[in-house]
Amino acid sequence: MKNEQKSPEDQKKIAVDGINQLGQANIGSLPAESNIYCLTVIGQVEGHMVLPPQNKTTKYEHIIPQLVAIEQNPKIEGVLIILNTVGGDVEAGLAIAEMIATLSKPSVTLVLGGGHSIGVPIAVSAKHTYIAETATMTIHPIRMNGLVIGVPQTFDYLDKMQDRVTRFVTKHSNISESTFKDLMFKTGELTRDIGTTVIGADAVKHGLIDAVGGIGDAISKLQEQIKEWRKQGRE
Repeated sequence: MKNEQKSPEDQKKIAVDGINQLGQANIGSLPAESNIYCLTVIGQVEGHMVLPPQNKTTKYEHIIPQLVAIEQNPKIEGVLIILNTVGGDVEAGLAIAEMIATLSKPSVTLVLGGGHSIGVPIAVSAKHTYIAETATMTIHPIRMNGLVIGVPQTFDYLDKMQDRVTRFVTKHSNISESTFKDLMFKTGELTRDIGTTVIGADAVKHGLIDAVGGIGDAISKLQEQIKEWRKQGRE
C-alpha cells in the first residue's frame, strides 16, 4: 500500500493537537522552511508533584524529551525559549536549565511578562538572553512548604540547593555572586518575602540578562548564531 503524504491541512491539525495536548507544537510537524524551534516555559514549572488542574503549568517531563529531539533533529538549527513563569519546582527547573545550557545548537531566551524564582536559571541558560522592557524577574532564597523535619540537616540541604542555583546563575550570566546574593536576601522590596524584583533594564544593568529586546531582536540574534554555527561546521 502506498504511503500518502499529509496535506497542509492535516499538518496544521497535528500541530494544533500538539499544542492542545502538550502546550507545544509537534517537532515532527515543523514547516520545511523553519530552522528554529520555539519552546515555551509558561505558568508554574511542575516537578515530581502534580499541581491542581486549575494551575497553568510547564511539565518538565514534556520539556526534556523535546530538548533531546531538538538536539537530534538536523532540520532544527536553533531554539528560542520564551518564558513567562512564576517559578516552581527547583530541581525540575534546574534540570531544564542544564539541558538548555548543554545544547550544542544556538539558543536564545526571551523573558516576557516574568521569569521569576527558578525561572531565573532557565532565563540565563541560553547562549544569549533577552528581556522585554516591562518584564520582571524575582530573585529570592529557596523555600520549602509542606512537612519539614526540624533538624540542622534540613537547613544544610537548603543551603546546598541554594548554592547550586547561585553557581548556575553566576556561571551562565554576567552577574557577580555578591550582587546576586545581595538581591536575593534584600528586605523591604517584597511585601511577603525576602528578595528583589528587577525590571527589564535593571536585569541588564546587574548583568543577569544580556539585553533588553523583543521577539524580533531574539530571532535576529538567533539567526546570527546559526550563521556562525554553520561556519564552524555545525559543531
